[in-house]
Amino acid sequence: AQHELRVDQLHVYGVLSLIFWSMMIIVTLKYVTIIMRADNKGEGGSLALLALINRQIGDKKRWTSGIVLLGVFATALFYGDSMITPAISVLSAVEGLTTVESGFEPFVIPIAVAILIGLFAIQSHGTAKVGALFGPIMLVYFATLSVLGIIHIVDRPEIVLQTLNPMNAIQFFITDKWLAFLALGSVVLAVTGAEALYADMGHFGRKPIGVSWLFFVMPALMLNYMGQGAMILSLSPAEALDVVKNPFFFLASESFRLPLVILATMATIIASQAVISGAFSVTQQAIQLGFIPRLRITHTSESAAGQIYIPVINWALMVMVILLVLMF
Repeated sequence: AQHELRVDQLHVYGVLSLIFWSMMIIVTLKYVTIIMRADNKGEGGSLALLALINRQIGDKKRWTSGIVLLGVFATALFYGDSMITPAISVLSAVEGLTTVESGFEPFVIPIAVAILIGLFAIQSHGTAKVGALFGPIMLVYFATLSVLGIIHIVDRPEIVLQTLNPMNAIQFFITDKWLAFLALGSVVLAVTGAEALYADMGHFGRKPIGVSWLFFVMPALMLNYMGQGAMILSLSPAEALDVVKNPFFFLASESFRLPLVILATMATIIASQAVISGAFSVTQQAIQLGFIPRLRITHTSESAAGQIYIPVINWALMVMVILLVLMF
């Protein structure tokens, strides 16, 4: 809608195909299959990769400064991700309230800010405690995503093959060119936070992250995206234009919409948790490599060395995330 794309088969199939192949290439192939093999004593993230590369290069100094700059640049991008992911995900979940009752619109930003302050306030209790609290909620959330998607896919089962077909993404670019490129800016939001998979290796381990992504998270996400596409294609052009602004919440009937908003808000808090804990890991590595001054680090687990809390980073991130929410 933002790029004035028509809501028709070409664009729905094209965007779905772009989302699927972005997830396959960026998350499944790049992170889960390749990059997560490169850990530095169990830790992941750009700086862990940098430490590994430097160790391999040894005395070949001519490459070192360029590689260091690349590592620092990648880390800066991850801090950006740590700000964007909580801001966009919590805000978009709370915006679901407007699909329940349009009168809720003035309350969206205050509620989102209050949730974010609460999220950053509980960080000092540690990832393990937060994870134990949030784990069951994520199981319910991804199961709900799958069921909502399947309900609509049943009406248009052909959407599954159309999503998996990369020619639909290519056809989208051939037809729309520059507008398709601009639409990629929205498609990228489907994989925002993916860097946290790698940065959070010290918290959860490579195997649990890989298994949960491949067999649980990605199938649930794609079923839901395909369900949204199937629902949009089954509507009249006028109805589709209204629904396309927030299709996720329209997957549910009106009576289930408020519980869905509450569940989605809980899930986005958890997604935000992943990038925040990733930011702590990356900061600790930066301190160890001598890139930033020493900061106070609190270990929040007796058994897992990777579970840490850094107050300065926590509150700085909170300020930036809230500024992003207000600016959006």
